[in-house]
Amino acid sequence: MDEREESRAQVLLQSFLDHLANVRRLSPHTVRAYQTDLHVYLDWCAREGADPIRISHRRLRGYVAYLARSRYADKTINRRLSSLRTFFSWLEREGEVNDNVAALIPSRKVAKELPTTMSDADVTRLIDACDTSDPEGVRDRAMLELLYATGARISEVANLCPTDIDYAQGQVHLFGKGSKARIVPIYDAALAAIRIYVEQARPELVSRRKSGEQASALFVSARGNDMSADALRTRFEHMVTLAGLDAKVTPHAVRHTFATEMLTGGADLKTVQELLGHESLATTQIYTHLSIERLKDVTRRAHPRG
Repeated sequence: MDEREESRAQVLLQSFLDHLANVRRLSPHTVRAYQTDLHVYLDWCAREGADPIRISHRRLRGYVAYLARSRYADKTINRRLSSLRTFFSWLEREGEVNDNVAALIPSRKVAKELPTTMSDADVTRLIDACDTSDPEGVRDRAMLELLYATGARISEVANLCPTDIDYAQGQVHLFGKGSKARIVPIYDAALAAIRIYVEQARPELVSRRKSGEQASALFVSARGNDMSADALRTRFEHMVTLAGLDAKVTPHAVRHTFATEMLTGGADLKTVQELLGHESLATTQIYTHLSIERLKDVTRRAHPRG
């Protein structure tokens, strides 16, 4: 690949990333994931002397073989292929290529893995690990209660403003992928934890803010600044460590637990889909397997002949 081809590919990639951020309204985290995947592809093309835009099906198979030789997990290879397919689909719509050559590359077969979930005891340990004698601990407890009460993504929680909590109706307004809004009910204990944080702890944290700008996010840092999804995730990981839980417990594990508990408790699949903000019902169906496994486990432990 000569310098002109490389420069053109970089320009097109940036236009594609701008499209994802500004037109499709994907989260910064998702856009960064696309950027990372596609930079791996461009770097390989540069080393192999291949034009990343006019690449042939045969050369593209060579890229997949390179990923396999480099011992990338099959799930990672499939994600990078998915990013390529989306990129080439956009290039085709923009008239930059005649067809989506990446669409011809099959995904690798991956054994289905059930998502990590938490037990009731684990959830209690995590929430109880918060030191509510200081404002940061009050904030952390409110965040954890909110995650467990709503099954929200950590990025959705980071985007919340104080006005998104409706105390009178006992619900929260969440904004998911593509800025799609949904309303999710909150149980009383979570609502109480959020109210205590907003009325008592948050004002103290905001008062530490050095700049004159008003904090807009629901959750703010020890210095009174709006907390990003990464900052909330880091704080979550800290609480997992304090609680002595497995490092596999992530904010998304709380989301999986919420969905499983809803189905185990009798909620129908369509309702859980709405609560989680899934576009496709197929995405939600994996939780039916989790729910069945949870019921089997309870039966084995509770049944006298189990």
